[in-house]
Amino acid sequence: MSSLAVIDNGGGNVASVRFALERLGVSAVLTADAERVAGAERVILPGVGAAREAMRRLAAAGLDRLIPTLRQPVLGICLGMQLLFDASEEGPASCLGIFKGVAARLGAGGDLPVPHMGWNQLEPVRPSPLLQGITRGAYAYFVHSYALPLGPDTVATCEYGSVFTAVVSRGNFHGVQFHPERSAATGARLLANFLTLRA
Repeated sequence: MSSLAVIDNGGGNVASVRFALERLGVSAVLTADAERVAGAERVILPGVGAAREAMRRLAAAGLDRLIPTLRQPVLGICLGMQLLFDASEEGPASCLGIFKGVAARLGAGGDLPVPHMGWNQLEPVRPSPLLQGITRGAYAYFVHSYALPLGPDTVATCEYGSVFTAVVSRGNFHGVQFHPERSAATGARLLANFLTLRA
C-alpha cells in the first residue's frame, strides 16, 4: 500500500506538490489509477485549470465515483478543493458533491484584478487540526479566479474584494484554496499537519 497518492489530473502544479512533500520526507505516488488511489493511506487532489476539464479527466478514470467514497484523509488543493464541492460556475461543471456550495467567479473590482494572484492572509474561524501551528493572519499564496462562499465547513477565510473560504474541513475531507506547495512555512506546516491526520 502506498502511503500517499497524488491524483494525476493533468494539473501543472503536480510536480511542485510532490517536491513539497519530499521536503517533508514523504514520497508520493502520482497516479490516476482508481485502485491505487483507493489503497493509499492519504490522498491529495491538486488542480490547476478549468473545472469542467478537470471533472472530465476524473470521470474518464472513474475517480469521480471513487473519491466521494474514500475514508482516508483527502486534501484538495486550489481547483482540487473546488472540485470537492457541488459545482462550479466555471464551465459550468458539476463536481464531486462532498461539500455543499458552488464556486463562483471572484467579484473583485477596482484595483483588485482577477485572477487573485499572490500572497494573502488566512483568518481561522474555528479550530482545526489542519491549521495547528498556523497563526491568525499567516500568509499563503493564492492563484485563482473562482472561490467558494463561507459555509458550515469553512475553517479559515481570506478576503480579496469579498470574503471567501480559504480552508474547508469535514470528516476525512479537507481543502485549501491556496497553494501550500508555494506558501513557504505556512504551506509546509499545513502539509505536515495533513500528513498526521487520521480518518
